[in-house]
Amino acid sequence: MRKRALVSAGAAVAIVLGVAGCGTSTSNSASNATNSATTNTTTTTTTTGQVNPAGVIDYALPPQTDLNWFLPIFNAANDSLYNSQIVDQMYIPMLVLNNDYSINWQDSIAKNITYNKQGTVYHIFLNPKWKWSNGKPVTSTDVLFTWNVIKAASASNAPKPWPFVGVGTGDIPNGVKSVVANGPYEVTITLNQPANQQWFIYNGIIQLTPLPAAYMDVKSNITDEIKYLGSNATNMMFDKVVDGPFKPLLAKDKQEWVIVPNSSYAGHKPQVSKVIFQYEGSNESEFAALRSGQINVGYLDQSQLGSESALTSMGDTVTPEYAFGIFWIEMNMYKGAPNASVFDQLPVRQALQMAIDRQTMVKDIYKGFAVPLYGPIPSQPATKFYDPAESGLYNFNLAKAKQTLESAGWHLKNGVMTNANGQTLNLTMMYVTGNESTQQEAELVQQDFAQIGVKVQLKGAPFSQFISITSDPSNHSWDLALGSGWVYNGPGFYPSGEGLFNTGAPSGTGFSDPKEDQLINATHQPYSTDAQTMQVFDEYEMYTAKVLPFLWTVNPATLVVVAPHVQGVLQHLNAADGLPEMQYWYVTK
Repeated sequence: MRKRALVSAGAAVAIVLGVAGCGTSTSNSASNATNSATTNTTTTTTTTGQVNPAGVIDYALPPQTDLNWFLPIFNAANDSLYNSQIVDQMYIPMLVLNNDYSINWQDSIAKNITYNKQGTVYHIFLNPKWKWSNGKPVTSTDVLFTWNVIKAASASNAPKPWPFVGVGTGDIPNGVKSVVANGPYEVTITLNQPANQQWFIYNGIIQLTPLPAAYMDVKSNITDEIKYLGSNATNMMFDKVVDGPFKPLLAKDKQEWVIVPNSSYAGHKPQVSKVIFQYEGSNESEFAALRSGQINVGYLDQSQLGSESALTSMGDTVTPEYAFGIFWIEMNMYKGAPNASVFDQLPVRQALQMAIDRQTMVKDIYKGFAVPLYGPIPSQPATKFYDPAESGLYNFNLAKAKQTLESAGWHLKNGVMTNANGQTLNLTMMYVTGNESTQQEAELVQQDFAQIGVKVQLKGAPFSQFISITSDPSNHSWDLALGSGWVYNGPGFYPSGEGLFNTGAPSGTGFSDPKEDQLINATHQPYSTDAQTMQVFDEYEMYTAKVLPFLWTVNPATLVVVAPHVQGVLQHLNAADGLPEMQYWYVTK
């Protein structure tokens, strides 16, 4: 469950690229779009005209979002969905998922995976059609190189900028007994113990995106190798040998990142001359760029609803979409954090959760284009993993929240809740800047927390800085953090919580609970029926919802804006990853 951090607002255009279906409608206004829990169709208009091979996609990033990592093996500080968007255009994932979360074998490196009944041995068959941009085939040698890099980068003493953020997810690497090549296009993985086969495929095998061994494996030992890769991962132009539909052309920090078609790509050929990922300073600047035509795929923040006619009058479409993801307020429970011992107290977490007004967030901040979250699985989009029993847990109730603190030994002193040890609920909350909806969320939380005696000082930071700080266990400059979330994607589509909520989770913030560990581990075991599997999963889900490793907020829709001459954006998606498949996008003028 590698961290895919998201800006917690409708500006996160990346979110839309996770759950949309392929339906069409004549409506092109966000206010006319259905906002039901079962909706997974898109709103678009039909444009006729020939494909323009010289066409350019100008794609807006969320405000103040830098791209700063360009290898498919991530560390925690740079593991954002937005970095992954561009990485997936250059490196073909081991497994690509369809809108129904089945595996898209046509676009995946693997063409098939078989396994034994016990769930201990897995055979990965690679599709021989894939080639690197230098003309050499993608083979088992490349997969084994990736495996060796992951193993070394997962070590607790791995040199900076490691460790690998996916360590522990899908039993990678410590649950794996061996990875061997059975020829150029077959790899066999043997586990130390039986595993739920779907869990291991979706959370373990999915991590093995091949790296070009002949180009990158240049050091005499693996420690020097991961130092070399880590030092070059922040340079997009290092990716001179790729196998994806696009290859890098230009990278300008805080300006633009440009990719162009890779002529060696063996899949669906890109139909544009280039794709430009555009840095945006604010929602307002992005909106102005959409109006002027400088951006042709972007977003509308919910705070801008009411102004969408300026775009739809030009033929742009505005479509709400929901990610299979969750959003939260993080609590700094890392060892040594000043208030870790405070957040370790369940009554404190319960009180804080009851002081979060999710309904007001939905109604007033996101204008109805959001759904409240009550646990680790969202109610929208609809999946088999959501248990309706979690709905309504810790509803907004300031009186009960205050009473919960008082019953746990806290009392007001100079207007701030204080306990017998002299600890105070005087907290610093970071939030992501550049987005009006996220700031409004932070201000609402600050206001409501004050009513139960929790004083919050707000501290804004750009998204990239926010992620770097909150993923660093040694950084104690914050207590709460609002503005990120998680899309259940690869690795980590099977939403069983490892990597997030278990002890030592690489994408957690220090939470530890033995029963939580036990319930997460139980979801990884093989069961004879789907009903048994889901029973175990529901037990994990309900306990996680109640024990609050994070404070749940809302899952906002992304209001994605597409210019009338751009086609294929909403129809061709990597559903579970929240990542675009830009080789299917095209321009008609």
